[in-house]
Amino acid sequence: MKRNFLFILFALLTAPAVLAENGIISVESSHDVAETSMRLEKILRTKGMTIFARVDHGQGAEKVGKGLRPTELLIFGNPKLGSVLMQCNQTAGIDLPQKALIWEDSRGKTWISYNDPVWMAKRHNLIGCGSVVSKIKSALREFATEAAK
Repeated sequence: MKRNFLFILFALLTAPAVLAENGIISVESSHDVAETSMRLEKILRTKGMTIFARVDHGQGAEKVGKGLRPTELLIFGNPKLGSVLMQCNQTAGIDLPQKALIWEDSRGKTWISYNDPVWMAKRHNLIGCGSVVSKIKSALREFATEAAK
């Protein structure tokens, strides 16, 4: 029993913090925004994802004289899976391709935030797409957790 408790405690202490709110899942990163974004992009490319864009919101804010903590957006996807979701309900296309926001909070912590695929499935009434939604949810969790380590 004590061994199980210690194992669970170790797992909780070494795993990145994960928050879920309003259909957004956020994973705390051990790296700054630039490093986390680079790590996530590398993982996504390795997994065969298409990177459609990388947006540096901080640069955009700076261009108009506004201050913004480091904030980057990666837009990526896998048309094989996204197309299936849109076949279930084409309005899913408004939430595709997938996006990950890598941002720094007011305490200096870095987070990777992305839309919860289950929330998206409910939003678009994706009946018959449960296995694809589960696959996407698992993959996004894996990508974010690995990038955050």
